[in-house]
This record gives sequence, C-alpha cells and structure tokens, in this order.
Amino acid sequence: MRRAGAGTRRGPALATALLVAAGLLTVATPQEARAATACPGRKVRTLPFATGSVVVHRRGGHVCAVTVPKKPGTKRQMSVSVRARGGRAVTDSGRYAYRAGPVTVHAGKRCVWVTGKVSSRSVGSGWILC
Repeated sequence: MRRAGAGTRRGPALATALLVAAGLLTVATPQEARAATACPGRKVRTLPFATGSVVVHRRGGHVCAVTVPKKPGTKRQMSVSVRARGGRAVTDSGRYAYRAGPVTVHAGKRCVWVTGKVSSRSVGSGWILC
C-alpha cells in the first residue's frame, strides 16, 4: 500500500537534480560543446591559443581533433592536423565559420602531434598521449 504524499517527495529532488545537470552542461564553452559533438570518445586535451583552441578526443586507438575559433560565425582560414608518430598527418584546412575538422587517425599506443590554426595564430602540441 502506498503512503499518501510519497510520490511528491521525489518531485523536488528530481527537479534539483535536473537543474544541477543543466548547470554542469553549461560549464563547457560553446566551442568545446561544438567540438564534443564532432569527435567520438572522451576529451583528453584542449590546446588553447590566441584565436581559438584545438580539442582532442581519444576512443580506443583512435585520436580525433577539431579546431574551433574563439569568435565563431565569420568565415576565416582554419586548419587542424593530427599525426601519429611514424605516420602521415591527416589535415583539414579551409575557410570555415565554426570549426575545422574533425580529423581522425589510428594511433594505437603511439604518440600523436596535433596542430591547429585560426587566421594567423596557431598551436602545436608536441608529441602527446604517449
């Protein structure tokens, strides 16, 4: 037999949990949110630079990267590149408004070198994820 009012106790707790979850989702920057939807796996690095950032994800032996500008919406020259040690770089380059990439390489357990560029500013990771 159900007690009177038992269902109403969960209402405020559920509402609070939903508000907390929504607040946590807004902590990520809009650029990182766009990048997260482009690459599968979990985010392992963010490489910030003056005009944007490169967001790096890993899933199994695959590494994926996206370059996002600090001020999206205007087309400008952007690029992103990922290279596994001993392999060739996979690059996406062009005039984009929101992101360059995603680009993915199979790295296995090898190190990767990631680069990104927005306008004339760029970033390089050096060998990472070794």
